[in-house]
Amino acid sequence: MDEPQIKVYGSTGEITIAANATGLRDRAERLLGLADPELRDGYHEHLEGGINLEDGSISLILARDDKL
Repeated sequence: MDEPQIKVYGSTGEITIAANATGLRDRAERLLGLADPELRDGYHEHLEGGINLEDGSISLILARDDKL
């Protein structure tokens, strides 16, 4: 299986998350994890360019907010 490759980029008013198939599956699994009923409001995950996102990506935070 390929390594997950994910890039986040955007401009005013629009953000794009682009990924290969492995990267999309990885994000989907992490989003399902954030939806786990045992997790509490405020749980979040930081994604950083060059670490868990491709170089040149803008940072992204996935957050659980049960007030929404």
